[in-house]
Amino acid sequence: MLYYTLKFIISALLIVAISEVSKRYSLAAGILASLPAVSVLGMIWLYIDTSSIEKVSRLSINIFWMVLPSLSLFLLLPLLLKNKLPFYPALIISCLIMGIFYYAMILLLKKFGISG
Repeated sequence: MLYYTLKFIISALLIVAISEVSKRYSLAAGILASLPAVSVLGMIWLYIDTSSIEKVSRLSINIFWMVLPSLSLFLLLPLLLKNKLPFYPALIISCLIMGIFYYAMILLLKKFGISG
């Protein structure tokens, strides 16, 4: 139980740090948020839980491929906001389109024989 509490606290601290830093320094928060800290923590937790280099390797490769469709959110959201769409509708639309891009990426990877 202590292990899960530690995982929760470390993960939550990262999110809170990004949120608080962004109030004053959006570039610094952007750098912090763009670091693959969540991915690295996920790989660490996975390795601690399974001791499997193969699972960590597969996770790393899948993270690489899934970063590409996630970039659509960071391009579309500011575009929608710049065009005066309110924040929540812009966020929802951006997330939905990102979901479509994830689905398309999964289909594309399957077509080329790359599986998770």
